[in-house]
Amino acid sequence: MRLDKIIARGRIVELHSTTMKGALEELLAVSAAKFPDLKAEPLLKGLLARENTMTTYLGAGVALPHVRLKMGRRYMLAIGRSRAGLRHDGGKEDDKIHLILMLLADERARDYLQLLASIARLVKEPDLVRSLVDAPTPADLYERLLAGFGGLLARPVQAQQNRVNRLILRAADRVARGAGCAAVMIFGDTFISGIEPGAWFPHSKTILVTRNLVEPGDDPKGFAEVIQVRSFSTQRMAQLRSAILVALTRGTIAFTDRVCCVDGMTGSNQFDTIVVVDVEREFHALRAGHAELLPEDVKPEVLERVVAVATELAVEGREGRPVGCLFVVGDTARVEKLTKPLVLNPFYGYKEEDRNILSPFMDETVKEFSTIDGAFIIRGDGVVESAGSLIQATDSSHALPSGLGSRHAAAAAISVAAKCISIVVSSSTSQVALFRRGVMLPLTEKRR
Repeated sequence: MRLDKIIARGRIVELHSTTMKGALEELLAVSAAKFPDLKAEPLLKGLLARENTMTTYLGAGVALPHVRLKMGRRYMLAIGRSRAGLRHDGGKEDDKIHLILMLLADERARDYLQLLASIARLVKEPDLVRSLVDAPTPADLYERLLAGFGGLLARPVQAQQNRVNRLILRAADRVARGAGCAAVMIFGDTFISGIEPGAWFPHSKTILVTRNLVEPGDDPKGFAEVIQVRSFSTQRMAQLRSAILVALTRGTIAFTDRVCCVDGMTGSNQFDTIVVVDVEREFHALRAGHAELLPEDVKPEVLERVVAVATELAVEGREGRPVGCLFVVGDTARVEKLTKPLVLNPFYGYKEEDRNILSPFMDETVKEFSTIDGAFIIRGDGVVESAGSLIQATDSSHALPSGLGSRHAAAAAISVAAKCISIVVSSSTSQVALFRRGVMLPLTEKRR
């Protein structure tokens, strides 16, 4: 669903209240005016109850209160702006809420958390938020919202068709057909403002790999699939292995496929590299003779989100210090028999919806608890069951590369003892590695 489909000009208001409760009352009033089946009082109670349990403040002056209910439409978004700013619990004196995006979602909407995450990612862009807060009128704010929410990539432009780019693209097309490649993978971060494929590869499935924000289900014209893989590396094609892993879990490519990859230095506006990847050869150890890579109970979007959080932790650390942590995803019933708590479970007692890794409000929570010894246990649907769990599984059938410690040994062992995937962030090298059936797949390079 495109985010601009749930925005209406009449539900964008200038807020007069100085409290979150008053602001929500104003937003509910404009929402219920057109839809009499919406009852403001119970909705307000639900929104405030969530606010008391877990703050919906995203930072940068933006809050995203949300609630689920039975209603005749999947989603409704009401937006309020306060130029003076609202105070919020836990905020600093100069840290006020200037923009409130209130999302109402039907109980049957399946992509609720994914939509929340998309909105949250978009309004974390400082330039977009600043333009919304500074818009002269609500009408201008509406137009800027459409521009910000309607665009899938920041300012997409056609790749510069200079002589070298034309040569690379023609050569890649010939290589892809000659090598029998099932797909061509374009690394879009080569171009500063994004790219549109045009008719580069008319005979091949084209996949765009980018670190830019992409809304679920709305892929740029000309691409069969768009894969968002954040990369903090200056090395060429640092996103390659993670991108192929995501494509495999989504079913976009198969183990028996070859993929032609076209890349260049990030931000150079110049393609300069063509690589053909034999997927079976690259991932044969990880597959270990099995047909599937992803455990049957693990959703692809959950694995993608855990990898993203792990990558961010590897780069950012906590309070300027590197951290090491372990995520175990899937086959929770079996995993829990092989673990024991090291600390009181910080996720105990919360609603499943509020402790799902797909929720944008979980990012900072997970990162904060990453400093606790032990592992995160995550269900295949994304619900975080516990943190600070000690893995008690052992495995002597797989030899780990030298230099790896107990965290990697535990990750390998649990991936053999249960039908799960484990992801490790190394505290010493900041490398992110994935384990499946005891086999390690590095997803990022080691820090020098």
